[in-house]
Amino acid sequence: MLVAVASDHGGFALKEKVKEYLRERGDKIVDLGTTSEESVDYPIYGKACAEAVASGKAERGIVCCGTGIGISIAANKVKGIRCGLCTSVEMAELTRKHNNANMLAMGGRTTDPDLAMEIVKAFMDTEFEGGRHKRRTDMLDEM
Repeated sequence: MLVAVASDHGGFALKEKVKEYLRERGDKIVDLGTTSEESVDYPIYGKACAEAVASGKAERGIVCCGTGIGISIAANKVKGIRCGLCTSVEMAELTRKHNNANMLAMGGRTTDPDLAMEIVKAFMDTEFEGGRHKRRTDMLDEM
């Protein structure tokens, strides 16, 4: 799968670990920045990743900032994006099963790296259940 990744400075270290993990799984990566821990503005990177997913250039996206909150808000401003901020494996599974999330957000300062890799695995491996959830995601897409 082709996965777009992006972060601000607060999520940079976690983004680098996510890239390594995804490559080990055999996924292809497009890294949309940032390239260091030098201070940058998270909306730029959340938007870039979301636009890559919304346009079909990437199948899924993963974004990181200090908490995951700001960058997930930025990503969700792009039409067609359903970015779930996940702090547990269960949340990652449910955001895919029930919300058909096409992007995952995590916090580089708030999420243990080992847990983060489990969250990424759940997000990547869980399928959308459809059914009654499809009606709801269709409603989100119309907003």
